[in-house]
Amino acid sequence: MNFKILLTAGMIFCASQLFGQVKDTTYWVSGGFVAATFSQVSLSDSWSAGGAENVALNGATGLFADYKKARSTWENSLDLGYGMINQDNQGFEKSDDKINFVTKYGYRIKEGNANWFFSGLLDFRTQFDQGFTQTEDGRDSLISKFMTPGYLTVGLGVDYKPNPKLSLNYIPLTGKFTFVNDQALADKGAYGVDPGSKTRAELGSFLRIKYKDEVLKNVNLETRLELFSNYIEDFGTIDVNWQTTVVMKVNKVLSANLFTHLLYDKDIKTQTDEGEEARVQFKSVFGVGLAYNFGAQRAK
Repeated sequence: MNFKILLTAGMIFCASQLFGQVKDTTYWVSGGFVAATFSQVSLSDSWSAGGAENVALNGATGLFADYKKARSTWENSLDLGYGMINQDNQGFEKSDDKINFVTKYGYRIKEGNANWFFSGLLDFRTQFDQGFTQTEDGRDSLISKFMTPGYLTVGLGVDYKPNPKLSLNYIPLTGKFTFVNDQALADKGAYGVDPGSKTRAELGSFLRIKYKDEVLKNVNLETRLELFSNYIEDFGTIDVNWQTTVVMKVNKVLSANLFTHLLYDKDIKTQTDEGEEARVQFKSVFGVGLAYNFGAQRAK
């Protein structure tokens, strides 16, 4: 576990250095934030109200490097998150885990119209570490790890930017690829792949809406809603991926951070009393701790 902590911290540091040191030109805007939060609950033997002792640690970073010259734009972002919790001294297990890299190129359709662009998008998502669920007999069963699942979305379409805060990206020709790089889970057909296969390819329609702004003084909001529908299978059924980040600066080093993630994918099944079915998933991570912001200024 200590090695995984060091590896995660190292990746965050290296990524922040990479994104924070984009070559100085008049065409680049780059920056981001790195945050770490810690919480602890301790209870005495005489505490009668109930509860569970726990220690929790979360780390997150959001980085971007955007390029703009003449009719061309190129936007890049990397979001990383990892969290652990130890409840009642049962050992640490992960509470948050994500890798999300997005790169998008745009070319303005008309010289005099600054709002419409031809665009190409690549979106990659996975996680760092193994995830487990407990079976009926009390044993831990592996359900995820790096590239299990992994998602790659690529496509060509149009991008509408009415202002610097809002982007509506519609991609009528989209390839969505799912990877399950664990043979045991692939044999079970996990995450929608055919049993025994480690990959699945889908062709569909994709809409991505992104909004980013300082909504209040020292309160920054970024939300990204992604909708996908498969042309060939169950057209009209929409997969939803909605992520929101709120960073509230207290001072130069202290901040409060809220991360939410709503997910619905018809290929991700959950065991219920009626059998396996796709359900809406929701996760939120809130923390108060140390944060460091850098960049976010157009180079001179």
